[in-house]
Amino acid sequence: MTAQLSIDLDRSSPVPLYFQVAEQISEAIQRGDLPPGSRLDNEILLADRLGLSRPTIRQAIQYLVDKGLLVRKRGVGTQVVHGQVKRSVELTSLYDDLRRAGQEPATRVLALEPEPADERVAAILGVPTGAQVLRLERIRYAAGEPLALLHNWLPVGLAPLTAESLQERGLYELLRSAGVRMRVANQRMGARAATATEARLLGERRGAPLLTMLRTTYDDQGRAVEHGSHVYRASHYSLEVTLIER
Repeated sequence: MTAQLSIDLDRSSPVPLYFQVAEQISEAIQRGDLPPGSRLDNEILLADRLGLSRPTIRQAIQYLVDKGLLVRKRGVGTQVVHGQVKRSVELTSLYDDLRRAGQEPATRVLALEPEPADERVAAILGVPTGAQVLRLERIRYAAGEPLALLHNWLPVGLAPLTAESLQERGLYELLRSAGVRMRVANQRMGARAATATEARLLGERRGAPLLTMLRTTYDDQGRAVEHGSHVYRASHYSLEVTLIER
């Protein structure tokens, strides 16, 4: 079904017309007015309806294709892929952020087991190399689609975690329920290509762009209580940061 868009242009604005079109389509996707699979009018019809040139419409569509919100399919046209999950920088879990955003989070637990800490994890968690730590591996889903592959390491005995509880609640919620008082985290974001295994688990092609996040969380005593190494589908996920002048 072809979606009908209501787009209002301010031709006196310094904001380029292609960007006004792209932003309003993006907002319609985020509101759910354009659900995944919706088709847009072709460029000629859109240009005629809005009184714009085809290159302007083509630039707006390409901008959204580059952001991963639209995809061009031969014989089908331009379709909505998926609204991105936008996440602000706070000490919250992805599960909590998705639930707050109405994205219907779900979790598949791939591993929940103790293992000897290698040198890197031991140094981060402040335990001897070879000491037992708890390793978690999960896939997080949003609105029925895989969004992220999550690896976490925690000190053994920190909280009574089970696969069932991790499927129903976020890790941070479970830690707080166990009395862990998390106060601060160090986080580093990056990007790389998906490995074959990551692509298979996340429903992406091999080599697709992924956002990476390394995070270590500390309690109010300064002790490391969790270390995470996560990858997110770049087409479905973005991070928002508010900058303040000081």
